[in-house]
Amino acid sequence: MVSVSVDMPVSVPETQPSAAVVTLGCKVNAFESEHIASGLLGRGYRQASPDGPADLYVINTCTVTAEADRQARQLIRRAIRANPDARIVVTGCYAQIDPEACARIPGVDLVVGNSRKLRIPELVESLSEEDDLPRILLPDLETEISLPEQLLEGYEGKTRAFVQIQQGCDQGCTFCIIHTARGPNRSFSPGMIRRQCERLVHNGYGEIVLCGVDIGSYGSDLTDSHCGLSDLISLISTIEGDFRIRLSSIDPAHVTDSLIDLMAADERICRQLHLSMQSGNTLILKRMKRRATREKLYERVRALRERLPDIVLSADILVGFPTESDTHFMETIRAIDELEIAYPHVFSYSPRTGTPASRIPSQLSSETKKQRAKTARDAGALVWRRVARRQLGRIERILVESRDGDSRPGRLSGRMSNYFPVLFEGDAEPGAWQKVRISGIRDSHLEAVAV
Repeated sequence: MVSVSVDMPVSVPETQPSAAVVTLGCKVNAFESEHIASGLLGRGYRQASPDGPADLYVINTCTVTAEADRQARQLIRRAIRANPDARIVVTGCYAQIDPEACARIPGVDLVVGNSRKLRIPELVESLSEEDDLPRILLPDLETEISLPEQLLEGYEGKTRAFVQIQQGCDQGCTFCIIHTARGPNRSFSPGMIRRQCERLVHNGYGEIVLCGVDIGSYGSDLTDSHCGLSDLISLISTIEGDFRIRLSSIDPAHVTDSLIDLMAADERICRQLHLSMQSGNTLILKRMKRRATREKLYERVRALRERLPDIVLSADILVGFPTESDTHFMETIRAIDELEIAYPHVFSYSPRTGTPASRIPSQLSSETKKQRAKTARDAGALVWRRVARRQLGRIERILVESRDGDSRPGRLSGRMSNYFPVLFEGDAEPGAWQKVRISGIRDSHLEAVAV
């Protein structure tokens, strides 16, 4: 769970109503939540902690798994119990998929679908004290898209900033509900994205994370320009400033030669990719309706490593898909090892109502899925250790993210371009750049010495 906060205008008096915006799920939700919070501040609300009292709660939900749905309901009920007089607004993917379930929770005042969520600051003003039933606003995702009306100034307390570049997905994977929750692929204008990135760089953010539901499809729907993902990154790279660009999750089929060439030519593009891999078996990938086969996955990673031998890979791994045999699963484990997936983000398959995969008879047991998830995480841990050892002795430029409050004074934490977290001693402030020499490995971090 991520709580969203923004810089508070000093002009907002303590007598003004307070609002808390709480986010579950992905980077896109975090970007949208920041816009909601900014809009509420612009209308006179004070920022409140998600864990404290507030006059208004906006809960931005996720629905990627059944567990995400459960967490959303739990969070809604917790906010209502803690603040029975507060206004409760529920939005996000769970609200889009099952608005009635959200509305049935006593205490919920407003349920807003994804295409209207950025209008929440103005919508809450129409809520009446006399409203007895929750209002549900769920416009058609096919015809309406929620676009930011203003640029974000930043993310309070963060040195990395998320910038959404597109919305929705056209792939329709058989296990995934997000196409239904987010609608078709719609790309934001290149000019607007560049202006947002430029504003954030100007405000001191050292890393821009380009995010979306299916970023590799960026530009395929733009009729007034021929701007694909590589073109967009090149455009952002023209911004003056000391910053780097990181890509969020991307389909292996979208790791094109042009993208690889661009990454190899521009050191400001982070030496890390998060692949939406899911499985290492071609039959399972076809049953998932994925774009890439096992052979395509391996071919794209080989092409990456030929140009970027030190690139670090992370990946989404979905275990326990219906009909996945032990043999199928072991091909995924071998892929984690052979492709060196240092950060596998492992999910157990969860049937989502209305998806084709939920109707496949051969569903696996919870115990089987649990065991396979553990095996996949263990395989990733071995790869992480192997790749971590190769970092020893390297001189790297680190973006300082925070002071490590659980360690001794002067202890700083940051990340390498390849996403490895680093701990070191120094007096640099969060947001600054620091050159370090990697000197050791501790738990899930690298140790370093400032140079």
